Amino acid sequence: MEVLEAALLMIALLGVSQVINRFVPAVPIPLVQIALGALVALIPTGIHMPLDHELFFLLFIAPLLYNDGKHYPRKELWRLKGPILLLAVGLVFIVVVVVGYAIHRLVPTIPLAAAFGLAAILSPTDAVAVSAMAKRVQMPKSLMRLLEGESLMNDASGLVAFKFAIAAAVTGVFSLAQASVSFVLVAVGGLLAGIVVAQAISWTQVMLRRFGMEDVTIHVIIQILTPFMIYMVAENIGVSGILAAVSGGLVHAIQEERTEKSLVKLHIVSSSTWSILLFVLNGLVFVLLGLQLPDAIGTIFTDPLYSNKRVFTLIGVIYLLLFVLRYAWVYLYSRWILPANEQDQLPSARYVLITTVSGVRGAVTLAGAFSIPFFLANGEAFPERDLIIFLAAGVILLSLIVASVVLPLITKKSDSSKEQQEEKLEKVTQILGMRAAIHALHEAKTPDNALAVGVIIREYRQSIRQLSREPYRLGSKKQLRKQMIELRKLALETERQAVKRLLAEEAVEEHTANQLLNILNQSESVLSDRSYMWNVVKKEVWNRFVKRNRTGMTEAMSEANQEVLRLKLTTVQEAIMRLKQERTQDNAQAVDQLITLYSSVTDSMQARLGMERPLDEDWEQQLKELRHLGLQAERDAIQTRFEQGQITRKLANKLRFYISYRESYMLGRGEI
Repeated sequence: MEVLEAALLMIALLGVSQVINRFVPAVPIPLVQIALGALVALIPTGIHMPLDHELFFLLFIAPLLYNDGKHYPRKELWRLKGPILLLAVGLVFIVVVVVGYAIHRLVPTIPLAAAFGLAAILSPTDAVAVSAMAKRVQMPKSLMRLLEGESLMNDASGLVAFKFAIAAAVTGVFSLAQASVSFVLVAVGGLLAGIVVAQAISWTQVMLRRFGMEDVTIHVIIQILTPFMIYMVAENIGVSGILAAVSGGLVHAIQEERTEKSLVKLHIVSSSTWSILLFVLNGLVFVLLGLQLPDAIGTIFTDPLYSNKRVFTLIGVIYLLLFVLRYAWVYLYSRWILPANEQDQLPSARYVLITTVSGVRGAVTLAGAFSIPFFLANGEAFPERDLIIFLAAGVILLSLIVASVVLPLITKKSDSSKEQQEEKLEKVTQILGMRAAIHALHEAKTPDNALAVGVIIREYRQSIRQLSREPYRLGSKKQLRKQMIELRKLALETERQAVKRLLAEEAVEEHTANQLLNILNQSESVLSDRSYMWNVVKKEVWNRFVKRNRTGMTEAMSEANQEVLRLKLTTVQEAIMRLKQERTQDNAQAVDQLITLYSSVTDSMQARLGMERPLDEDWEQQLKELRHLGLQAERDAIQTRFEQGQITRKLANKLRFYISYRESYMLGRGEI
């Protein structure tokens, strides 16, 4: 029961971390998740999750590296094979030797073999942490490929070196020749094991399809189990399960390309399933890391034999050594990494610095440190085990913090043609958001709502075509934005006066007029104040608990809706006439934009009045829900680009305003 409670709590923390990151995007989400995990460990919740390193590698590292291998471009892997191997193998062993000797000299109570073990587990960069850091900054494409390739390969080299070093510390026996041969066998064997097992699984899926087993659920389950099976087979025969997972991912990428056309539905379901699984696994890695930190750090803090100042100094010195070695190693071959056609994009020294800072450590390092045995072969306690774990945890945190602070500063682009770039970026982001909405609508399409989905998708495509044609855009300038707000308010007031006039002339029923006036008020609330969400909540309560409990009114409501649509057409025409009267040279751009949007409203309503399908309450509810789905997809697309550092906070706010602005129109189109 305790394990279940802990698992549910950690998943809940992932949701909390997303909320915090949305409000404080400057803090990388891995640090937020680590902090939440540490907070849970510190407060007396009764939740305790000891880190089983073998289970950790199987449940988290295997599927994550399998997915990375699956999506890593094979041509890039081959093109960057030299730099990747130099970082993933050469740099690892340089770090083991240099940092290992340095740790032993600084802390003589740590045996040399154990110091080599600590250096080995600190040498590999963490694939999950590197990916999380890279999302927040703009890096050259070739550099990202290099870092991803390095993190795919160096876990194996670091862990193998770590195992040999710890085995030497425990037994007191070490042979360099035997260790070198074993490393080659473990690495090559892992790659081959991954290829063989992945091919066998792919062949099994093909045979199942030949026997008529086309059920998508079965094949998705096989895909989910694949990385775990590959890792376990490799580890059980004594080779690297990590490299097996990577090579297995590469093999399955090739298989998917061959079956892409014939198994479209499988790819769609598989992609959606893996996206959720990877989100959970990535987050849990850092939450688990946070859960372990209080125990890892607290032991040394409370031990009077250790000076807190000295151990923190040791952490700083070790990180500095790792930083200097990585910088020097990358600098020596930096000209090999950057292709000739990209050498003008980033100064070489800056490129080397980014590569160095991006070498963050993560949960793999801490999991390895926790795997150090408690006792030696002779029964004595493993020397300085708690201190080794403390130093590993400290270097992990320091590397994450330095990368979080420094990377955004050194990866900023130049300010040349800044205004032009922002204009172009705004247009591209708007279009991408609308395409995301179209994709979300396609995903939500069912036989029951297919007609409503088609109507809204046509609206989005029309908006994309218009946005692609027009030389100016809503919200591109502060003055235009202000003009649009004022003109929209004027148009709404014109519609309101038209409704009141027609009501006074008894040309319209009172309940029809009141319904349209409520819609106009809701539209204006989006522009005038911050009460819109409260109004939406009130209306939702009304719809769910009052309006829907009324019986025997479906037919009457359908007729009433048609009357409101006809009244809306009349008021829209008067609003357009008023806008034309207000048009001047200064506000021509805003007036034209607004008239275009009003014309879109008119076209949509005329099409709906001409439809054979009755405008019943279910149809209106479909339109309402689907429009909100599209708007949320647009907002999510903007937030994602903002969190990844592709747009600024200012631009994100402008685009969110644009969506809210369009939402005021949709209230007049989908709520009646």
